[in-house]
Amino acid sequence: MKTQKTLAITDGMTGLYNHRYFLERINEEFERTRRYKRSLSLIMIDVDHFKKYNDTHGHQKGDEILKRVTKILKDTVRKSDTIARYGGEEFIIIFPETGGKEALSVAEKLRMEVEAHDFPGGETQPLGRITISQGVASCKEELKSFDELIKNADNALYRAKEEGRNRVCT
Repeated sequence: MKTQKTLAITDGMTGLYNHRYFLERINEEFERTRRYKRSLSLIMIDVDHFKKYNDTHGHQKGDEILKRVTKILKDTVRKSDTIARYGGEEFIIIFPETGGKEALSVAEKLRMEVEAHDFPGGETQPLGRITISQGVASCKEELKSFDELIKNADNALYRAKEEGRNRVCT
């Protein structure tokens, strides 16, 4: 049985950490990174054209897509990484002790895993499959707060979507 603390920090549908817990963790990791001059990266992920999928297949089928994407994320990243549902169809992953090149490599692997997965109804999507767009950001010494790191990942994600989706931008 799940404890009240576990229920308070997890997303009910996906079982991933929730946005509130993510903010606690990114604050801790950011401070540790600055103190010990280590690497820290973030990947922000968005399921491409998710609203269209929901409108076509219904919210229950959309929930199944999110659960399947969650499984791919969990199966691909390290146990030491923190995956959270950021909101709606957005996910975010904290990669402690990880530089930009390594995070970019993981993001590309995630993109290919999702693209290769045979999701039900994927053929009805604009790209003919369920795909994800991702923004990768890494900690640099000039960053003053974890908010800047999140903003950089979000800006990179926005660029990935602007450039046609199903891609990774930094």
